[in-house]
Amino acid sequence: MLKNLFAALLVLGALGGCTTIQLEPLPEGMTDQPPANWAERSRTLGQFNHWQLSGKLAVRQPSDSGTAVINHWEQQGEQYDLALSSSFLGMGSTSLRGTPGFLELQLANGDTYQSSNPEQLVQAATGWQLPIDSLTWWIRGLPAPDGNFRLLFDDQQRLAIIRQDGWEIRYDRWQAFIDDLPQLPARITALKDDKRVRVVISDWQRKD
Repeated sequence: MLKNLFAALLVLGALGGCTTIQLEPLPEGMTDQPPANWAERSRTLGQFNHWQLSGKLAVRQPSDSGTAVINHWEQQGEQYDLALSSSFLGMGSTSLRGTPGFLELQLANGDTYQSSNPEQLVQAATGWQLPIDSLTWWIRGLPAPDGNFRLLFDDQQRLAIIRQDGWEIRYDRWQAFIDDLPQLPARITALKDDKRVRVVISDWQRKD
């Protein structure tokens, strides 16, 4: 009896070891415990959904790299209108208009393309991999509503990293652009495998 009990305990111990989840260590100085004001901050930034920004975009990936000026990025709820200018690969002036799950892309030569897969269309037309639907959330310092995510905060209780959909979004700089809002991102870097997308924002404006 004792021998059988001991064997059963060994089996249970082995099963317990198999189901143990190894969590990835937190970067030094980071915590995944949100600050006390995180829920209120998220609500405020989630409601800040009519805006315009300008700045620069840089993409680096194995196939090609380049930069573009963000002439404007207007967001009206789920609808976005993004105008880029770049000499890279002859892109010239490129506009992207869409909503989650739909994109119309117009190139400098007037060619217009539409797709229900925005990321795939951007990559086919420009060679760049841009998670455009998620960027509309990440750019405000929020995780996208679809998909699992993990938030990491620095020792000043500021959002430092979002990990979502295989991307790691790093918040390099925050700035108070609009008086009655929390600080907004001034520079973010999104990394996935050997791809990097960096956005530097020079101006945020509230739109009516």
